[in-house]
Amino acid sequence: MPKLEQSVFQQRRERLIQAMGSNAIAIIATREEMYRNRDADYKYRADSSFYYLTGFAEPEAIAVLTTDAMGKATYTLFCRERNREMEIWTGFRAGTFGAVAQYGADQSFVIEEIDQHIVALLSNKDKLFYRFGQSKRFDVRVGKWCHQANLQQRQGNGAPQQIMQLDAILDEMRLIKSPEEIALMQIAANISAKAHTRAMQMVHPEMMEYALEAELNYIFGQHGCVPSYNSIVGGGGNACILHYVENNQPLKDGDLVLIDAACEYQFYAADITRTFPVNGRFSGEQRALYEIVLKSQLAAIEATRIGNHYKYPHEVAVKILTEGLLDLGLLQGELNELIETEKYRQFFMHGTGHWLGMDVHDVGNYKIDGQWRPYQVGMVVTVEPGLYIASDDESVDARWRGIGIRIEDDVLVTDDAPCILTADVVKNVDDIEHLMRSG
Repeated sequence: MPKLEQSVFQQRRERLIQAMGSNAIAIIATREEMYRNRDADYKYRADSSFYYLTGFAEPEAIAVLTTDAMGKATYTLFCRERNREMEIWTGFRAGTFGAVAQYGADQSFVIEEIDQHIVALLSNKDKLFYRFGQSKRFDVRVGKWCHQANLQQRQGNGAPQQIMQLDAILDEMRLIKSPEEIALMQIAANISAKAHTRAMQMVHPEMMEYALEAELNYIFGQHGCVPSYNSIVGGGGNACILHYVENNQPLKDGDLVLIDAACEYQFYAADITRTFPVNGRFSGEQRALYEIVLKSQLAAIEATRIGNHYKYPHEVAVKILTEGLLDLGLLQGELNELIETEKYRQFFMHGTGHWLGMDVHDVGNYKIDGQWRPYQVGMVVTVEPGLYIASDDESVDARWRGIGIRIEDDVLVTDDAPCILTADVVKNVDDIEHLMRSG
């Protein structure tokens, strides 16, 4: 299984340094550990942008990049020191020696000493690049450091006069995926596809939603992965709750089950949704709605190309979904007017996709200068249209109620046709029914 080499993180830091220019400083902290309850922590995961630059996955760490007047750069990593007693309890630490030897830092200091060193690093820099708004507590801390630097003005020192949003640079760097990143995302997609395939093979009437979720987690865990977000396993009307995560109801014979779940591999996420019948066979109404969603998804994927803007696949999907709802009699009126007035939102109330990468809802602006941004090679986006007819929607005939359908794939923008990273899990009606019969 591939893993990013330290040279990749070094190249990323060099790109950031180029963007910073001379006589500048960038400060970026990883996220804090979080308690789950009392003295039990959530399993730690480093901040995505911090890890993107450092490859360092331990908590209590701050990276500082500085350039001098000639543009020469220094990378300083503040981290926890080696501690034999603590390592017995919580595991190995790289320490300051490892930060230099293993993670490419030019120098490293223990995290407890940052207040002693950071003011000297800040002093007389022209620009400070910092991630505003990520942590109120850390915002205050950086403000105090700048204040301390300004107190040294009589000694000819001072804080940076320009403060720049670091995310404006990092988010754009992260938006375009390198070949190495795409390889990791493909692995996450392949593992996630195996999990969805297993779910289709293992489901049966009266199975609990959480038991079906456990089948997904089994595959994720076998490959050393964790869910990249809270898994949605919604049977029947629960599929119409877009962020349903309770997953605690029995799956009923005759219902569909919607699974929105995927794993994270080496900090890179997949995101897949499939909808299939609990008993292995679509009813007439379920098939009719499913085919509309699938047609819209295939068309939206085809529209995810260079030359089109981010919103265009959504517009394509909306038109097909609205046409289908008209054909089935679930909407009445004229097509363009229904689209313009957004009447379709009774049954399709979300967007058709989002950026994907280290975060499931990944970073990167969707608009440039007020206009939807065009697709570029290396972008990865989800394509996920759906139709949801709530169980209590009395505006439609009872036979349609309680049907929720979403189909989602991860799509890489290329020079040519869109590349579906998640193609390994079936989505045609006949293929789904065949897999479930043979499973």
